[in-house]
Amino acid sequence: MLAAGCAVGLGNVWRFPFIVGQNGGAMFVILYLVFLALMGLPLLTAELAEGRCAQQGIAGAMRKLAPSRWSRHWGRVGSVVFAGNFLLMIYYTDVAGWLLRYTAGCVSPALMPPGADVGAVFAAVVADKVGGTVYMALAVAIAALICMGGVVKSVERFTKWMMIALLALLAVLAVRSLTLPGAGAGLRFYLVPDLGRFLAHPYKAVFEAMGQAFFTLSLGVGCMSIFGSYIGRRHSLFKESVYIIAIDTFVAFMAGLIIFPACAAYQVDVTGGPGLIFMALPSVFARMQGGQAWGFCFFLFLAFAALTTVITVFECLIGGLMDMTGRSRRRVSALVAVAVALAALPCVLFDGVLDWEDFVFSNLWLPLGALSSCLFCTRKFGWGWRRFVGESSFGDGPRLPKCFYPIMRYLLPVAIFSITVIGLYDRFCAK
Repeated sequence: MLAAGCAVGLGNVWRFPFIVGQNGGAMFVILYLVFLALMGLPLLTAELAEGRCAQQGIAGAMRKLAPSRWSRHWGRVGSVVFAGNFLLMIYYTDVAGWLLRYTAGCVSPALMPPGADVGAVFAAVVADKVGGTVYMALAVAIAALICMGGVVKSVERFTKWMMIALLALLAVLAVRSLTLPGAGAGLRFYLVPDLGRFLAHPYKAVFEAMGQAFFTLSLGVGCMSIFGSYIGRRHSLFKESVYIIAIDTFVAFMAGLIIFPACAAYQVDVTGGPGLIFMALPSVFARMQGGQAWGFCFFLFLAFAALTTVITVFECLIGGLMDMTGRSRRRVSALVAVAVALAALPCVLFDGVLDWEDFVFSNLWLPLGALSSCLFCTRKFGWGWRRFVGESSFGDGPRLPKCFYPIMRYLLPVAIFSITVIGLYDRFCAK
């Protein structure tokens, strides 16, 4: 549940619905599931295996598991990969702060007055630098205080109950959305394949499905390695990976069951892009009977999704730094909290910084980190395929299928390179 909490985040409940809406609905979902099995599953297993075998985070694991002549070089690569967790927290805590503010706004009319223009409310939230700093600091403080309590007594306990609450809120919101008048049209868009809609822009849909399958699990920063080091050897890691991906996919799927029927019921455009949950959905709740309560439940659900990721990535940073420095958990937790809060201030205070950091993380850091994991687990100058398979398959449960060897050795590097090049082209060259 702790590893699933790291995987489940805004990529599931924010990014997934709007890119499904922009890419034709059900056909895109099918493609996404295919790529999730081909790309997400072996990469997740690789990160878990590195951590469990070495009993360390990604930097220490690569240094320990590599052949002696390459050990120092892989240690450096692992350190760069590990730094991606810090980059993620710099802007993710800002967005988590927005969600905490929206959750409070559904309770306090002073923060979100009834009948207010939702676009203006979102613009005001982004423009309020003092409020943004306060809520960002609140998200950082929650994560740091929970992590100070230790892995078993605090991090696992809080994450478990947050995940249970998240899944319960998902079920309640999905039932409410599916029972709205006119919800059937949204359900058909989401679940019934329409080849015509897909063929309107097939290449874009294919690459975005590939990218979403890759990014939804936050693979490429070694975060899962630290959780792999906490997993015992009773079950095979391939089996654990299947469970984690099943929970992650279930949350994304259920988010679609909430959003598309609700938008169809109130004639809200589902192709609106990233503003879907911050602008389109609040207008749905404003017109819904009992909308304030349902809006509170929805944004509480989103806040839980964001906080589970913040807490677990904080734990990754803290665990990795404890390995490197030998300092106590309490001291490292405080250091991480202060460093993240200070580094996140430019995202809050200056427009455009968050967008650039998201671009660098999503289009450069994650793909290059995942590429290093592919090379490390399939090449002789790294850990090597046989040792990787031996570790991932140890314990009860299915082994990693042999067909994943050519996928990880040849297909995944090409796919990762393609995602990176297309991301850079869209950013700098596309009009």
